[in-house]
Amino acid sequence: MKRFLFLLCALCSFWTAQADPVRLVFVGDVMLDDGPGQVIASGRDPLAPFAAQLRDADFTIGNLECPIATVGKPLDNKIFSFRADPRVLPLLKGRFDALAVANNHSGDYGKDAFLETLRHLDQAGIAHFGGGLDLARAHAPLWVERQGLRIAVLSYNEFKPRSFEAGADHPGIAWSEDSQVVSDIRAARAAGADLVIPFMHWGWEREPDPSERQRQLARTMIDAGADVVVGGHPHVTQGAEYYRGKLIVYSLGNFVFDGFELPAAKRGWLLRLTLDRKGMVAWETRAAQMDEEGTPYPVPGELTPCGKAGETKVRMCANP
Repeated sequence: MKRFLFLLCALCSFWTAQADPVRLVFVGDVMLDDGPGQVIASGRDPLAPFAAQLRDADFTIGNLECPIATVGKPLDNKIFSFRADPRVLPLLKGRFDALAVANNHSGDYGKDAFLETLRHLDQAGIAHFGGGLDLARAHAPLWVERQGLRIAVLSYNEFKPRSFEAGADHPGIAWSEDSQVVSDIRAARAAGADLVIPFMHWGWEREPDPSERQRQLARTMIDAGADVVVGGHPHVTQGAEYYRGKLIVYSLGNFVFDGFELPAAKRGWLLRLTLDRKGMVAWETRAAQMDEEGTPYPVPGELTPCGKAGETKVRMCANP
């Protein structure tokens, strides 16, 4: 019996080691009001040009840069407030497995619109994270379980207004406080995460380089146990680097968004991560060029960052 159990454990270990890697896709800001909303209202699909790339993964994640609701009023103290019509949901379904809501636009139309958004996503079968009915649920990780691998994805916002933050007994988003972020990463590890990936909404808008705050926090998260750090919010891409062998992609830029004159704000990245239990195996980015209506299109031949495990410098690879 002991010999049988030993052989069984050896086979389990061999199977685990040989398990296929998991491919995750991340994209930046998906804003479905204004130009993209008008595209959808006209019967067109702003996600269609990237449909194949979005599904060429085991799990696809984006940042939902607007509530999806019919209720609420725009806040008085914001320059831009967004709200997408629920007609957008069939286009998101099948393209995204999960959407982050930890950003500075989720609360644009108030708490009722935020709660309606969560209900719509639940009904569509799209997971949401970085926000919830209370503080505990807002900070709960998105669990991605594929090929025997358990990946915890966390999401936080640190761009005003902080009034969108969840409380102990009221809904809202997860706010980025270093001590809480570190605690969440360690808790995810303790709960059985093989890998932990924070998906951040941070940085200054339209700035091509990450701030010292972004660099400091990224390193703090990796020191706490994060395996990859992915970011967005600045509306432009901000490059990538390695720290202690771990990948940091500071900003993916926009993905579906209109209203920008700055050329850099019309160019974003789709990020594909290949992961196993040891961490990142390989990664690549694909360029997305948005037209005047905010619809993204692939850019064949564009050079964008890429790399693989063991490298210390980010390479540039041509988009297919």
